[in-house]
Amino acid sequence: MASLGHVAVGIAAARAHAGGLGVARPSLSAYVAFAALALLPDADVLAFGFHVPYAATWGHRGAAHSLAIAAVVGLVVLVLRSPRTGFYAAAVVASHGLLDALTDGGLGVALLWPASHARYFAPWRPVPVAPIGARMLSARGLHVVLVEALASLPLTLYALWPSRRKRAG
Repeated sequence: MASLGHVAVGIAAARAHAGGLGVARPSLSAYVAFAALALLPDADVLAFGFHVPYAATWGHRGAAHSLAIAAVVGLVVLVLRSPRTGFYAAAVVASHGLLDALTDGGLGVALLWPASHARYFAPWRPVPVAPIGARMLSARGLHVVLVEALASLPLTLYALWPSRRKRAG
């Protein structure tokens, strides 16, 4: 999955965390923080630079995409911020691996690490897998971006929708 869908989940979570449509939109820093949490599992692409194989535990879509890592991130945020924010953080990080399991390529996602090193796909895989690196700048990459932009449009609209204003008098 390209990053658009993950960012849409992050900014929608920021809006929900702030109270939804009935209140002012979250701050820019909240949008950025939740979007960063949604993208966090993909930090594992740095492993390619250290010649870590894709299929390795710490390779792409490995342990960093697991529900266990999402829980750890949630616990850290819980300690640093609040239980409510920790819950949202865990959910946003967990969403990354779950969304990647909906893609039609790659080796699957190590959702159950460390209990299992197996890689999983969802039974239904409607999302085209994104090319990695410079290959994203291709017709296939453009196709993936357009599919994700359309699929994530409802979340993006929710996240950025103007807040309801109370009328005076």
